[in-house]
Amino acid sequence: MSTPTTPVIVRTVAPADVERCAAIEAACFPPEEAASPERVAQRATAFARGFLVAELDGVLFGMANGAASHRPDLADEEFKALVGHEPDGANLVIFSLAVHPDFQGRSLSTPLVNAYLERAREDGRRAVLLLCKERLVPYYARFGFIDRGLSASTHGGARWHEMAVTL
Repeated sequence: MSTPTTPVIVRTVAPADVERCAAIEAACFPPEEAASPERVAQRATAFARGFLVAELDGVLFGMANGAASHRPDLADEEFKALVGHEPDGANLVIFSLAVHPDFQGRSLSTPLVNAYLERAREDGRRAVLLLCKERLVPYYARFGFIDRGLSASTHGGARWHEMAVTL
């Protein structure tokens, strides 16, 4: 597929976006890994500053969401429910970066990731952290993330790599 000629718009999530974001989450992750619609709504409501969406020609196609913490531990499952979320935390932790399958393969995630990193810088964070599968390590490395090795997380029964970028 080709790269779009119109600009991708990245903005903070709005309440009207939650249903579409939940559908994107479900389309991009296996059921055992995907956040429930309720969890997506919770993230959008509790920490909208850490929840960005991306649109192309008026169609919401992607999202990146997470929470903030002073802790570097990414294996805590309760954290994904915002238990331990510290709005002033030094680290911004990405829970989900997703681009709807109909929009994948067009480099549309790049403006979303860049905007998330810029938001973290604006907010004075020291680092952005995430977990990803091994096949995505090179993708995140393009944005400056360093692979810190395998995580203790067993979310969804998968093996995860801890990635971090210092800001």
